[in-house]
Amino acid sequence: MTDAQVNTASAGKPLLQVDGLEGWYGESHVLHGMDFHVNDGEVVTLLGRNGAGKTTTIKAIMGLLNKRAGSVKVGGTETINLQARHIARLGVAICPEERGIFSSLSVEENMNLPPKLAEGGLSLERIYDLFPNLKERRRSQGTKLSGGEQQMLAIARILRTGSKFLLLDEPTEGLAPVIVQQIGRTIAALKQEGFTIVLVEQNFRFAASVADRHYVVEQGKIVDMIENEALDANIDKLHAYLGV
Repeated sequence: MTDAQVNTASAGKPLLQVDGLEGWYGESHVLHGMDFHVNDGEVVTLLGRNGAGKTTTIKAIMGLLNKRAGSVKVGGTETINLQARHIARLGVAICPEERGIFSSLSVEENMNLPPKLAEGGLSLERIYDLFPNLKERRRSQGTKLSGGEQQMLAIARILRTGSKFLLLDEPTEGLAPVIVQQIGRTIAALKQEGFTIVLVEQNFRFAASVADRHYVVEQGKIVDMIENEALDANIDKLHAYLGV
Protein backbone atom coordinates (compact mmCIF):
# COMPACT_ATOMS: atom_id res chain seq x y z
CA MET A 1 0.00 0.00 0.00
CA THR A 2 1.46 3.34 -1.02
CA ASP A 3 1.35 6.55 0.98
CA ALA A 4 -0.96 8.01 -1.65
CA GLN A 5 -3.44 5.22 -1.01
CA VAL A 6 -3.56 5.83 2.71
CA ASN A 7 -3.16 9.62 2.65
CA THR A 8 -6.11 11.73 3.73
CA ALA A 9 -6.61 15.46 3.99
CA SER A 10 -4.44 15.94 7.08
CA ALA A 11 -3.78 19.62 7.53
CA GLY A 12 -0.15 19.69 8.64
CA LYS A 13 3.00 19.83 6.58
CA PRO A 14 4.89 16.51 6.40
CA LEU A 15 7.80 16.46 8.82
CA LEU A 16 8.60 12.82 8.08
CA GLN A 17 8.29 11.21 4.63
CA VAL A 18 9.15 7.52 4.37
CA ASP A 19 9.21 5.86 0.95
CA GLY A 20 10.20 2.30 0.13
CA LEU A 21 12.02 1.84 3.45
CA GLU A 22 13.84 -1.48 3.73
CA GLY A 23 15.58 -2.58 6.91
CA TRP A 24 17.70 -5.50 8.10
CA TYR A 25 18.87 -6.97 11.40
CA GLY A 26 22.04 -8.70 10.32
CA GLU A 27 20.92 -11.00 7.51
CA SER A 28 17.25 -10.83 8.52
CA HIS A 29 15.21 -8.67 6.15
CA VAL A 30 12.56 -7.08 8.43
CA LEU A 31 11.18 -4.01 6.63
CA HIS A 32 9.84 -4.58 3.13
CA GLY A 33 9.04 -1.22 1.57
CA MET A 34 7.48 0.99 4.25
CA ASP A 35 5.54 3.99 2.86
CA PHE A 36 4.04 6.57 5.20
CA HIS A 37 4.27 10.15 6.36
CA VAL A 38 3.86 12.12 9.57
CA ASN A 39 2.72 15.72 9.48
CA ASP A 40 4.31 18.44 11.54
CA GLY A 41 2.57 18.57 14.94
CA GLU A 42 0.83 15.19 14.62
CA VAL A 43 0.76 12.25 16.98
CA VAL A 44 0.78 9.07 14.88
CA THR A 45 0.85 5.48 16.09
CA LEU A 46 2.30 2.35 14.55
CA LEU A 47 -0.01 -0.53 15.45
CA GLY A 48 0.54 -4.20 14.77
CA ARG A 49 1.21 -7.60 16.26
CA ASN A 50 4.48 -8.51 17.90
CA GLY A 51 7.17 -8.96 15.28
CA ALA A 52 5.38 -6.86 12.65
CA GLY A 53 8.29 -4.42 12.36
CA LYS A 54 7.08 -1.45 14.40
CA THR A 55 10.15 -1.02 16.61
CA THR A 56 12.42 -1.74 13.66
CA THR A 57 10.71 1.10 11.79
CA ILE A 58 11.49 3.76 14.39
CA LYS A 59 15.04 2.43 14.76
CA ALA A 60 15.41 2.76 11.00
CA ILE A 61 14.12 6.35 11.12
CA MET A 62 16.69 7.10 13.83
CA GLY A 63 19.51 5.47 11.85
CA LEU A 64 20.02 2.67 14.37
CA LEU A 65 19.99 -0.21 11.88
CA ASN A 66 23.24 -1.35 10.32
CA LYS A 67 21.58 -1.71 6.92
CA ARG A 68 18.65 0.19 5.46
CA ALA A 69 17.55 1.37 2.05
CA GLY A 70 14.87 3.55 0.52
CA SER A 71 14.12 7.12 1.54
CA VAL A 72 13.59 8.74 4.94
CA LYS A 73 13.24 12.51 4.81
CA VAL A 74 13.05 14.61 7.98
CA GLY A 75 11.98 18.18 7.33
CA GLY A 76 12.86 17.64 3.68
CA THR A 77 16.40 16.38 4.44
CA GLU A 78 17.24 12.91 3.17
CA THR A 79 18.64 10.88 6.08
CA ILE A 80 18.94 7.36 4.68
CA ASN A 81 22.75 7.59 4.57
CA LEU A 82 23.18 9.61 7.78
CA GLN A 83 24.37 8.22 11.09
CA ALA A 84 22.16 8.46 14.16
CA ARG A 85 24.10 11.37 15.69
CA HIS A 86 23.50 13.46 12.56
CA ILE A 87 19.81 12.56 12.51
CA ALA A 88 19.58 13.63 16.17
CA ARG A 89 20.89 17.06 15.18
CA LEU A 90 17.83 17.43 12.94
CA GLY A 91 15.74 17.41 16.13
CA VAL A 92 14.82 13.71 16.28
CA ALA A 93 14.98 11.74 19.54
CA ILE A 94 14.09 8.17 20.41
CA CYS A 95 12.86 6.78 23.72
CA PRO A 96 13.60 3.05 23.49
CA GLU A 97 11.53 0.36 25.12
CA GLU A 98 14.46 -0.62 27.36
CA ARG A 99 14.58 2.98 28.72
CA GLY A 100 18.34 3.01 29.36
CA ILE A 101 18.24 4.68 32.78
CA PHE A 102 21.65 5.03 34.44
CA SER A 103 21.01 3.27 37.74
CA SER A 104 23.89 4.88 39.66
CA LEU A 105 22.75 8.43 38.81
CA SER A 106 19.95 10.43 40.38
CA VAL A 107 16.85 11.49 38.49
CA GLU A 108 18.24 14.98 37.89
CA GLU A 109 21.65 13.64 36.89
CA ASN A 110 19.99 11.35 34.35
CA MET A 111 18.03 14.28 32.92
CA ASN A 112 21.08 16.53 32.70
CA LEU A 113 23.24 13.89 31.02
CA PRO A 114 22.21 14.14 27.33
CA PRO A 115 23.68 17.07 25.39
CA LYS A 116 21.34 19.72 24.04
CA LEU A 117 21.18 19.24 20.29
CA ALA A 118 18.74 22.06 19.53
CA GLU A 119 17.34 25.19 21.08
CA GLY A 120 14.25 24.96 23.22
CA GLY A 121 14.85 21.94 25.41
CA LEU A 122 12.35 21.83 28.25
CA SER A 123 13.49 23.21 31.60
CA LEU A 124 13.54 21.06 34.71
CA GLU A 125 10.66 23.14 36.04
CA ARG A 126 8.52 22.38 32.97
CA ILE A 127 9.39 18.69 33.15
CA TYR A 128 8.37 18.61 36.80
CA ASP A 129 5.06 20.18 35.79
CA LEU A 130 4.56 17.30 33.35
CA PHE A 131 5.85 14.62 35.74
CA PRO A 132 5.29 15.63 39.38
CA ASN A 133 6.52 12.18 40.49
CA LEU A 134 9.98 12.99 39.19
CA LYS A 135 10.17 16.17 41.26
CA GLU A 136 9.44 14.15 44.38
CA ARG A 137 12.12 11.60 43.37
CA ARG A 138 14.65 14.03 41.84
CA ARG A 139 17.46 12.93 44.20
CA SER A 140 16.63 9.22 44.02
CA GLN A 141 18.90 6.82 42.17
CA GLY A 142 17.65 5.11 39.04
CA THR A 143 17.70 1.74 40.82
CA LYS A 144 15.11 3.00 43.30
CA LEU A 145 12.52 4.11 40.75
CA SER A 146 9.43 2.13 39.87
CA GLY A 147 8.88 1.01 36.29
CA GLY A 148 6.47 3.87 35.71
CA GLU A 149 8.90 6.42 37.14
CA GLN A 150 11.67 5.03 34.93
CA GLN A 151 9.43 5.46 31.88
CA MET A 152 8.66 9.05 32.86
CA LEU A 153 12.38 9.71 33.31
CA ALA A 154 13.21 8.18 29.93
CA ILE A 155 10.72 10.51 28.23
CA ALA A 156 11.80 13.50 30.33
CA ARG A 157 15.44 12.97 29.39
CA ILE A 158 14.83 13.32 25.65
CA LEU A 159 12.71 16.42 26.27
CA ARG A 160 15.81 18.09 27.70
CA THR A 161 17.67 17.76 24.38
CA GLY A 162 15.57 20.29 22.46
CA SER A 163 14.30 17.66 20.03
CA LYS A 164 10.77 18.34 18.75
CA PHE A 165 10.25 15.07 16.86
CA LEU A 166 9.91 12.16 19.29
CA LEU A 167 9.92 8.42 18.61
CA LEU A 168 8.40 6.59 21.60
CA ASP A 169 8.63 2.80 21.75
CA GLU A 170 5.92 1.11 23.84
CA PRO A 171 5.81 3.84 26.52
CA THR A 172 2.87 2.27 28.40
CA GLU A 173 3.90 -1.39 28.38
CA GLY A 174 3.48 -3.02 31.77
CA LEU A 175 2.55 0.20 33.57
CA ALA A 176 -0.24 0.82 36.06
CA PRO A 177 -3.34 2.57 34.65
CA VAL A 178 -2.68 5.74 36.66
CA ILE A 179 0.79 6.05 35.10
CA VAL A 180 -0.60 5.32 31.63
CA GLN A 181 -3.07 8.17 32.12
CA GLN A 182 -0.28 10.52 33.16
CA ILE A 183 1.80 9.64 30.10
CA GLY A 184 -1.30 10.22 27.96
CA ARG A 185 -1.75 13.68 29.46
CA THR A 186 1.91 14.42 28.83
CA ILE A 187 1.69 13.42 25.17
CA ALA A 188 -1.39 15.62 24.77
CA ALA A 189 0.45 18.54 26.38
CA LEU A 190 3.49 18.06 24.14
CA LYS A 191 1.27 18.02 21.07
CA GLN A 192 -0.21 21.34 22.18
CA GLU A 193 3.33 22.70 22.42
CA GLY A 194 4.09 21.72 18.82
CA PHE A 195 5.88 18.40 19.25
CA THR A 196 5.54 15.71 16.58
CA ILE A 197 5.34 12.16 17.95
CA VAL A 198 5.50 8.68 16.45
CA LEU A 199 4.27 6.16 18.97
CA VAL A 200 4.80 2.40 18.81
CA GLU A 201 1.98 0.99 20.87
CA GLN A 202 0.24 -2.33 21.52
CA ASN A 203 -2.54 -0.75 23.57
CA PHE A 204 -4.77 0.68 20.86
CA ARG A 205 -7.20 2.07 23.44
CA PHE A 206 -4.40 4.23 24.77
CA ALA A 207 -3.37 5.07 21.21
CA ALA A 208 -6.92 6.19 20.45
CA SER A 209 -6.79 8.61 23.37
CA VAL A 210 -3.74 10.49 22.09
CA ALA A 211 -3.24 9.97 18.33
CA ASP A 212 -4.46 11.70 15.20
CA ARG A 213 -3.89 8.72 12.91
CA HIS A 214 -2.92 5.07 13.12
CA TYR A 215 -0.77 3.12 10.68
CA VAL A 216 -1.15 -0.67 10.75
CA VAL A 217 2.06 -2.63 10.22
CA GLU A 218 2.14 -6.24 9.01
CA GLN A 219 5.25 -8.15 7.95
CA GLY A 220 7.34 -5.02 7.56
CA LYS A 221 4.82 -3.06 5.49
CA ILE A 222 2.11 -0.49 6.06
CA VAL A 223 -1.16 -2.23 5.21
CA ASP A 224 -3.69 0.37 6.33
CA MET A 225 -4.14 3.84 7.81
CA ILE A 226 -7.07 4.76 10.04
CA GLU A 227 -7.95 8.28 11.10
CA ASN A 228 -8.64 8.44 14.81
CA GLU A 229 -12.17 9.73 14.32
CA ALA A 230 -12.88 6.68 12.13
CA LEU A 231 -11.55 4.21 14.69
CA ASP A 232 -14.95 3.12 16.03
CA ALA A 233 -16.21 2.43 12.51
CA ASN A 234 -13.13 0.28 11.82
CA ILE A 235 -12.87 -1.50 15.15
CA ASP A 236 -13.66 -4.97 13.79
CA LYS A 237 -11.03 -4.57 11.08
CA LEU A 238 -8.51 -3.36 13.65
CA HIS A 239 -9.25 -6.33 15.90
CA ALA A 240 -8.57 -8.63 12.94
CA TYR A 241 -5.25 -6.90 12.24
CA LEU A 242 -4.14 -7.08 15.86
CA GLY A 243 -5.55 -10.52 16.62
CA VAL A 244 -7.52 -9.33 19.70
